[in-house]
Amino acid sequence: MSKPVKQIHLAAHFPGVNNTTVWSDPAAGSQIDFSSFVHLARTAERAKFDFLFLAEGLRLREQGGQIYDLDVVGRPDTFTVLAALAAVTDRLGLAGTINSTFNEPYEVARQFATLDHLSAGRAAWNVVTSWDEFTGQNFRRGGFLAQQDRYQRARQFLDAATVLFDSWKGDEIVADQDSGAFLGDPGAGRFEHRVSQFDIRGRFNVPRSPQGRPVVFQAGDSEEGREFAAASADAIFTRYGTLEAGREFYADVKRRLPRYGRSADQLKILPGVTFVLGDTDAEAQEKALLIRRQQVSGQTAIRFLEQLWNRDLSAHDPDGPLPEVDPLVGENTIAQGRASVRMHRDPLATAAQWRALAEAKNLSTRELIIEVTGRQSFIGTPAKVAEALNEFVQTDAGDGFILAPHLTPGGLDDFADTVVPLLQERGVFRSEYRGTTLRDHLGLSHPDAAAQALRQGV
Repeated sequence: MSKPVKQIHLAAHFPGVNNTTVWSDPAAGSQIDFSSFVHLARTAERAKFDFLFLAEGLRLREQGGQIYDLDVVGRPDTFTVLAALAAVTDRLGLAGTINSTFNEPYEVARQFATLDHLSAGRAAWNVVTSWDEFTGQNFRRGGFLAQQDRYQRARQFLDAATVLFDSWKGDEIVADQDSGAFLGDPGAGRFEHRVSQFDIRGRFNVPRSPQGRPVVFQAGDSEEGREFAAASADAIFTRYGTLEAGREFYADVKRRLPRYGRSADQLKILPGVTFVLGDTDAEAQEKALLIRRQQVSGQTAIRFLEQLWNRDLSAHDPDGPLPEVDPLVGENTIAQGRASVRMHRDPLATAAQWRALAEAKNLSTRELIIEVTGRQSFIGTPAKVAEALNEFVQTDAGDGFILAPHLTPGGLDDFADTVVPLLQERGVFRSEYRGTTLRDHLGLSHPDAAAQALRQGV
């Protein structure tokens, strides 16, 4: 029996909170003006994408004591932006990254339940943690949590929020036909949750939302992150974008699901990728090289180098070889607020790998940084890109993609107009939305029958 054809899931990453955006391009716009968000969201909805994805930052990045402004300065509040977008879109899912380290379950659950009501069931929560004291200084708790403690808090945070979402079952409030007043079950919204991180009890004040609860995303490739996703998430945002690495990651995470009583289709795996289109493959390749050089200027290359080396390298020539000195090992003081700093758990080993790569390919510092910081990118004609995307999904390297254009806000336009129709012709991507909620788009079941009945107006 032949394997059934999988449907591809597509999402748009708003290209403003990352160093992949080319701000120097004349077509680049604002990353905080609402019209930029509207343009990308409406393009994604026109192309029948599953959702729009917003990253989040709780403090501006700094390097050498100065604001790190090479990728973004200014980050508007996620809930405010998504609530506003709910009013100018009809079907597009709205996914926001909200931190579990410095927020509280009640406030976050209330905000997401509200967004799910305002959007008629299109809300999603990307659950993340924060590792650094630098970010913690903005909050009353301050400090930071060790990695194992961060994930414990994240798991307990999500569990607590789920208790709040589920404290309403969808049928506790009915309207009195004579007076029009609402009559409620005295037990509606009551909750009590006592664990090591949270000791809360009371009454949740937002009724069951159209999806029952928001779709839950998790972004993390560590062992702890994979296990957290397998236990609790509806989708995982991953950096693995090559076929080989994608298949390995996909198989690893999917095989963890049965231990939590879950099936493979209950967790979608969506790598974050970029794309470059051209009339010919050669033109697309040339354009891609230009974009990467725009994304990683000499100054940006030095900034990235400092994050690993933990030294002031402002006098280093980006067009020369890597520094002869080794990285300073210890708590990083050069760069603050960048998770990538902590990804290098062994700076000396990483530096050795970079040296070997640079020597093998005869790369300058800037050329090396361009190579090691790039995301998986699909490059070529629209037909070639459509074919590559489809192969990726059909061979179980992922269930779809979160696309990060290099331009704000029009970077998705060409993809929507050229690649999406080709995927539709192949029968691997929808031509129309078949449901109204984000759970419908992703093929995820509703948490309970009551939530589904509420959504259908039963």
